[in-house]
Amino acid sequence: MTKGARIKALRDNFGLTQDELAEKIGTTKQTIYKYETGIITNIPSDKIETMASLFDVSPSYLMGWNDAGAPSSDSSLTDGEQQIVSSFRQLNEEGRERLLNYADDLVASGRYIKNNEDALVEGA
Repeated sequence: MTKGARIKALRDNFGLTQDELAEKIGTTKQTIYKYETGIITNIPSDKIETMASLFDVSPSYLMGWNDAGAPSSDSSLTDGEQQIVSSFRQLNEEGRERLLNYADDLVASGRYIKNNEDALVEGA
């Protein structure tokens, strides 16, 4: 897989548009398009490092030098859990904090806890 194909696959997995990725790494949509299609093959190292960090992969994986540092396909996560992780990664710090607080509130309420049917009956 070429580095352009890896960038596109990772961008798609994170649910980002070319515009959104461009904004996150400080470039333009046109440049992202050129990275993905192989028109630009000499990607600046600061852009590679920023994308690698954003996508949680190693720069060498992103460059196609090896598969070490590839995104983990944690098969122990359900589709819903993977969706939450993907959404979380797209949020800024404030959004991440709000999402975590909301999850804490849901758990603290006791109403949405798995296998907590007894608590639901008592609280009803």
